[in-house]
Amino acid sequence: MKNESTLHLSDSQYRNLYFVGAGGIGMANLERYFLSKGHNVAGYDRVASPLTAQLEAEGIAIVYEDSADLIPEAFRNPDDTLVAYTPAVPDNNEILTWFRNNGFTPIKRAALLGNITHSTKAICVAGSHGKTTTCSMIANILRGSEIGCNAFLGGILRNTGSNLVLSDTSPWSVIEADEYDRSFHHLSPTIAVVTSTDPDHLDIYGDEEGYLEGFAHFTSLIRPGGILLLHTGLKLRPRQNEEVKVFTYSGGSEGDWYAEEINFDNGRLTFTLIGPDVCIENVEIGVPVEINIDNSVAAAAASLLAGATPEDVRKGLASFRGAKRRFEIIRDGRDGSTALIDDYAHSPNEVKASIRSVRKLYPGRKISVIFQPHLYTRTRDFASEFAESLSEADEVIMPEIYPARELPIPGVDSMMILNSITSSSKYFCERKNLLNLIKNLNFDLLMTLGAADIDRLLPDINKILEQRN
Repeated sequence: MKNESTLHLSDSQYRNLYFVGAGGIGMANLERYFLSKGHNVAGYDRVASPLTAQLEAEGIAIVYEDSADLIPEAFRNPDDTLVAYTPAVPDNNEILTWFRNNGFTPIKRAALLGNITHSTKAICVAGSHGKTTTCSMIANILRGSEIGCNAFLGGILRNTGSNLVLSDTSPWSVIEADEYDRSFHHLSPTIAVVTSTDPDHLDIYGDEEGYLEGFAHFTSLIRPGGILLLHTGLKLRPRQNEEVKVFTYSGGSEGDWYAEEINFDNGRLTFTLIGPDVCIENVEIGVPVEINIDNSVAAAAASLLAGATPEDVRKGLASFRGAKRRFEIIRDGRDGSTALIDDYAHSPNEVKASIRSVRKLYPGRKISVIFQPHLYTRTRDFASEFAESLSEADEVIMPEIYPARELPIPGVDSMMILNSITSSSKYFCERKNLLNLIKNLNFDLLMTLGAADIDRLLPDINKILEQRN
């Protein structure tokens, strides 16, 4: 059996692909991609979700019981079946164990994605925050241009309703380069973008120095003759090949690529994009929030460097509707009713930027935030920073920590953050009781923040707000 480094998915032997952890957003785009290429696709996930329901409707067979007996017969031959898994799946998973004990060599999702970058021209976007939105913007620009792209996104692009963009003719792939578990070390970028390097995943990297080293190694993987787009002001010291061109960018006046003449006017956000030998006036961002200026500059620069035209950039950014859970405005509240905004922000700087963007977009409104901490280690490592960021809100509601892949850590809970928040109103409320609490509180503008599963309550929250208004 071939290992991860010698795998070539053009090999006819791999007619079938089985995904362990099939309901993950990053797994879903790969499942859809290989299904579109004529492969048979099946998988397992712990729980059903709206996403898995969509995948099943598209023709992907998914089971929700961890039993090797449920592996379809067609996927039991290691000679024609490839097995991929996500790091979130525990080692004692019965299905994964069966494959390992029966002649298969399961590979991580990152290796499968990396294989795609080796056979295409890849734009890979890395960063502790901003990468999903930037990737989605690039995908929206390129898919509307003559260049086109295959895009593997970490969120659902609202323009298409999918986290996958397909092209039968484009040589370009747009890839979200995830640093968790050093996944982005499998990639081979033609153009790499680094949006931010705020420390995260210290359970993997140990400390900030180790985290920055992970990004430095990522930059060393850029192909000779490739390009690195680096946000200004980062601590990162890149280690790119000497044949790689390096450009800097920002949403302000610094860098090789930057924005000037930024204008907020009646719900619209426009700016002039300046780059080497480029000036594009009156660029409008379809999701008009301040935190998207940086993302737009990076997306525009990467797209232009890949061959897009200034008009492609203008149309792609203006028509961009955002990625789901990335500053998604559920209710705009412009008529005086309660506004509802959902954002995946799960690091202290993201949380602060998200709340500040809302203040600018909705001046004078009372901002209430429901923040669900994600991971015990992240809470332990950044409790004080989270408290400082959340104190930007007028009111904070916090349920228990969402554990995801982790076991509880003694002494680590939501109160580590909540006790230090200085907002005038703050509450702890178990997730199971959140809807009842929301029914009994009055809101002007409500934000749901975090990388956990708080978004699954959004339909019910929205219904409560509609009935009230």
